[in-house]
Amino acid sequence: MSSSDIISLFDKYVMPTYGRQPLVFVRGKGARVWDADGKEYLDFGGGIAVNVLGHSAMTEVLAKQSSILVHCSNLYYTEPQGLLAKRLVELVGIEGKCFFCNSGGEANEALYKLARKFGNSSGAVGTPRPTNDGAGGRAGPSTSPGRYEILTFTGSFHGRTLAGISATGQEKVKKGFEPMVDGFRHVPFNDLDAVGKAVGPKTAAILLEPIQGESGIQPAKPEFLRGLRRLCDERQLLLMFDEVQCGVGRTGNFCGFKSIAPDVQPDAISWAKGLAGGFPIGAIWTRAPYADLLGPGTHASTFGGTPLACAVALAVLDTIKREHLIENAQRVGDYFARRLRDLANETGVIKEVRGFGLMIGVEFTLEVESVISKLAEHGLLGIAAGTHVVRFLPPLNITRAEVDEAIEKLRLALSKCPAAA
Repeated sequence: MSSSDIISLFDKYVMPTYGRQPLVFVRGKGARVWDADGKEYLDFGGGIAVNVLGHSAMTEVLAKQSSILVHCSNLYYTEPQGLLAKRLVELVGIEGKCFFCNSGGEANEALYKLARKFGNSSGAVGTPRPTNDGAGGRAGPSTSPGRYEILTFTGSFHGRTLAGISATGQEKVKKGFEPMVDGFRHVPFNDLDAVGKAVGPKTAAILLEPIQGESGIQPAKPEFLRGLRRLCDERQLLLMFDEVQCGVGRTGNFCGFKSIAPDVQPDAISWAKGLAGGFPIGAIWTRAPYADLLGPGTHASTFGGTPLACAVALAVLDTIKREHLIENAQRVGDYFARRLRDLANETGVIKEVRGFGLMIGVEFTLEVESVISKLAEHGLLGIAAGTHVVRFLPPLNITRAEVDEAIEKLRLALSKCPAAA
């Protein structure tokens, strides 16, 4: 089928929930994709931080596991899910347990329920807080049942479910879906005093992205994360990190928060996107002793943690370790950021380059849609964030040569933007 034929199918049969670019992709390999007309693109959007190993990287494990066992109800045990949970707990480096689902939105839903279960528990098995031991310690048991409120932050994004848009600190995602789910309040990002003033008798948890993705790659400050940990200890709150976009090695650490304040110990983390390199999976890790709060009958996911999804995720994590891709993300990410800052001095239309590893935001003086369009014309894919930021989220195995190629495509694209001419 031609590109126009495929786009016509979407116009007639697919709900218009996305503002799509007029590009039709038919195949991909590594960091490259090809459209229906045979044009090649360098994919630095990575499926929005999903394709951590590039395109068509997991064909062997998909074929192998699909011939063994694809789906098995969570009423039973399977080896891949147990091994993946063990691996994730080891990567976090803190005792805990995991729950598996299918997406970032679903993973965050598990965090909301965890917070409410915690806030509504008092003296139950699994709820006492460990003894305070400093930067990552805790203090005393939970003594305030009936708490359900979660503090989130302006500029945040936590998914497209009804609770997810209620948690998200951006008004544009809420319009037309009122009233919002009760129990979420937004406070200014990186403002510890504002958070302290916002905590009330109904507050059970604080949820944040250590690096906000959808608002343009906005990192938390180290002192902010450390201050939140102290505040949660003092007020007996859960500290929960949404690492759906910034996790799985993208920032140069498996956990994104460790690129900012590695001494901070959260109580729960959500992941998805890159965890299985393009195959759908989501997960949360929860610190002991809260790991058993969601017991039998309290939460579930029919397709969560299938043998196929977990086998692919394990293979992705094996590849990341074997090929030292977290270290590559740090080294090549630093190189990419330097090249971008050099280009900023050269062109005069780049205001700021920010981020960690291969999670990079470039803020332009130009409208982002015009930049994205010109990038595609020159064979480079990036992802818009807000009105003036392009996100670059390439595979973790990207090379310096591919970064150099991307810089040249970006340079050409900017030369063709009307405001840069």
